[in-house]
Amino acid sequence: MPIRAWNSIGKILEKTSVQVNLSEEYLISTAAKAEGLNDFGDESFREPLKKLLESIENEANLHPFGRFVTKQRIGGLLRNRLRAEYYFKLHPEILEIELEPPLVIASLQRTGTTFLQRLIASNTSFRSLKSWEALNPAPYQRWSTSSADKRIAEGKKAENGLRYLNPAFFAIHPVEHNAPEEEVLLLDISFLSTVAEATLHVPTFAHWLECQDQTPAYAYMKKLLQLLSWQNPGRRWVLKTPHHLEYLDVLRKVFPHCTIIQTHRDPTITVPSLCSMIWHGRFIFSNHVDANQIGEQWLRKIEIMMKKSSEYRKSVDDQNFIDINYEELIRAPENELSRIYQAINMSNISMKELEEVRSRNAKNKYGTHKYLPEDFGLSVEKIRDRLAPFTHD
Repeated sequence: MPIRAWNSIGKILEKTSVQVNLSEEYLISTAAKAEGLNDFGDESFREPLKKLLESIENEANLHPFGRFVTKQRIGGLLRNRLRAEYYFKLHPEILEIELEPPLVIASLQRTGTTFLQRLIASNTSFRSLKSWEALNPAPYQRWSTSSADKRIAEGKKAENGLRYLNPAFFAIHPVEHNAPEEEVLLLDISFLSTVAEATLHVPTFAHWLECQDQTPAYAYMKKLLQLLSWQNPGRRWVLKTPHHLEYLDVLRKVFPHCTIIQTHRDPTITVPSLCSMIWHGRFIFSNHVDANQIGEQWLRKIEIMMKKSSEYRKSVDDQNFIDINYEELIRAPENELSRIYQAINMSNISMKELEEVRSRNAKNKYGTHKYLPEDFGLSVEKIRDRLAPFTHD
């Protein structure tokens, strides 16, 4: 196993006091040196970065390979900020681009959101965030539409790397470099996202994050969407991430006329499925992964997400919301798509396009995902009791 081999080397290096440096100063200076730039834009990202790094060092219990991947990931986020600011200054017209009100899938994990987003994105009237774009939204310097974009190759390399390190993960969530991905990765460039707590054990940061104003992250995400639209202009965005459920008020403040879709599925199925996905993913970073801790943490987290989204919807009288039942979506996706397009006054995709998407996203394409609530210290009764007040009929 490559992770085991890397960790063996890492342990030897640790004994000689050679360790991957995860200090704020080092990460920022290394990113600036790599890009030859020093303007990170809005400095509000520094406090959440500091909080995250403290939580990682004190709680995440990373193995050597996990430290290396974490350094690369955070370094990549900082480098994207630098390049984004470079382009904002070089082409000020980017921030003048008017984005059409996006279609936003803001739903709990494991409720058919990936399938639905890929269905909608197959309509050429829409534009989705590709996985390779989510990893590198900002072009490298001297980027041109006429030259090959090495960011696509880097996205493919990342896909192959994850498949090699953790092939079972693809049976849970297919991370394909040229397929739609979640814009939570754009929010992560401000270090105000749930990406960290989904991949690492960082409870102090996770609790701190719940109390923070997300406006800077959403405002910066909008700027990154403008940057991406400048590179590939002319279409309406279809966005998707569960992160929005906690912050629907901020989402609507930054994108005031967006239409929000919520998919709904039995939480006694979705909660253990999500816990399994997180459990599989965390082994890339740590040898100390507590399944029961994941179960309790994410049942609590989902309860918060459902409560906050429910309260928000009541406060706005469900304006511009579309509800989709998971079973109906899987059984007859053409009917649910018709409902969506009617609500936003757009024409439906053709049956040929629909069948192509269904074929590309066939169930169990990468294997079978097996899980039980008991694997994570949960039970059907406990999940129902905690989430019953917010469960959609």
